[in-house]
Amino acid sequence: MARILVTGAAGFIGRALCADLVERGHAVLGLSRRPAEPIPGLELRPIGDIGAATDWSEHLDRIEIVVHLASRAHRSGPAAADHSEAQTAQVLAHCAAKAGVHRLIHMSSIRTMGDATPPGAPFRATDPLRPGDRYGRSKLEIEQALQTAAQECGIEIVILRPPLVYGPGVKANFRALMRLVASGLPLPFAAIDNRRSLIFIDNLVDLVGRACLHPGAAGRVLLARDAADLSTPELIRLLAAGLGRPARLFGVPGPALTMLRRLPKLGPLFSRLSLSLQVDDAETRAALDWTPPVSPEIGLAATAAAFRDRS
Repeated sequence: MARILVTGAAGFIGRALCADLVERGHAVLGLSRRPAEPIPGLELRPIGDIGAATDWSEHLDRIEIVVHLASRAHRSGPAAADHSEAQTAQVLAHCAAKAGVHRLIHMSSIRTMGDATPPGAPFRATDPLRPGDRYGRSKLEIEQALQTAAQECGIEIVILRPPLVYGPGVKANFRALMRLVASGLPLPFAAIDNRRSLIFIDNLVDLVGRACLHPGAAGRVLLARDAADLSTPELIRLLAAGLGRPARLFGVPGPALTMLRRLPKLGPLFSRLSLSLQVDDAETRAALDWTPPVSPEIGLAATAAAFRDRS
């Protein structure tokens, strides 16, 4: 087993990953910005805000693998802060290499590649990178900084580009969607014929755990998804079943849907739900001999049940 450092250990992905790595028998040190609820078997250290001047050395003693999850979830501050995140990641990679770490796994995003895909043309790891917004551009800048660090100091860099991650405790747009479905309000998505790749949190952390040690992960960009893509109506019906609510869907003509996309609060959510975003993860599955262990039906049922129980 390995000694693994996880940054962003108190976040949605971080907590699930740390618990999974501990269960696998790894010695795990988690870093978080502030004190957080403990996880059995995990050493969790609050280190405050991180930046290009952060001294990582005291946290890297005898560490073999670093999983870098820490990032800002939203991009409302100055653009200079995005560049600072790239510098922070590059400094971490250099410090890790100096301390003897041989592999750094970075959690990026499929949004480095774009926000939507044409029908039947999923993103592949070798496709051109065309981020459509500031979030995607900032994630791409971090990837590039880490790849530069790999050339400079020799550390193995593994980059993961997941699509939307869901699971018990998920926040942001996915929780907003569950709130809408739970409300029982009719939703205007019945006529949408799209496909979206998602990934259940347990599937993502299973892949990260495999990427920590598998020789086939070295130097790769890994795309990942659940075993099946879903249309928006399928997604809503599965969530509704898990929430114990009827799936109330109706169709609207294109111009009306365009107007819904312009709503101040729900517009971005409606935009994403009306477009396709698919991922081809065949290369990841072949290189790491990996298959997502949890079906979307089970993952969405667990996510909806957790939301229902907390509401």
